[in-house]
Amino acid sequence: MADYLLDTNVLILHLRKRPQITALLTRWGEEGALYISVVTRTEILAGMHPHEEERTMELLDSLTNLAVDKAIADHAGRLIYQYARQGIQLSFPDALISATALHHDLTLSTTNPKHFPMPELRLHPLDVE
Repeated sequence: MADYLLDTNVLILHLRKRPQITALLTRWGEEGALYISVVTRTEILAGMHPHEEERTMELLDSLTNLAVDKAIADHAGRLIYQYARQGIQLSFPDALISATALHHDLTLSTTNPKHFPMPELRLHPLDVE
């Protein structure tokens, strides 16, 4: 069983009460560990609705939050540099999230796999409609 790093969009779907996402996260949490980058934490808090604060904080605090250290920051910078030379623009948050998943050997779960073109990154794309 893989341990998962959850992208921001996955948490948003859970907070918006998408039952299939909630069921999946529950199952994964029972089978392994669920992680977020502190970057994801920042993105979630920045977009939170005022009436969601208590539920959002409970969710964020229930997950293992992974800090950005020097190694992750360096890797993210190198990813941005490497992909820019190929004409691919990575966002700063996505580069940090990718580097975190790679550094901790986690599978990244996202609804936006195109944002994460690294072949060495294990992705679990979610197709939600």
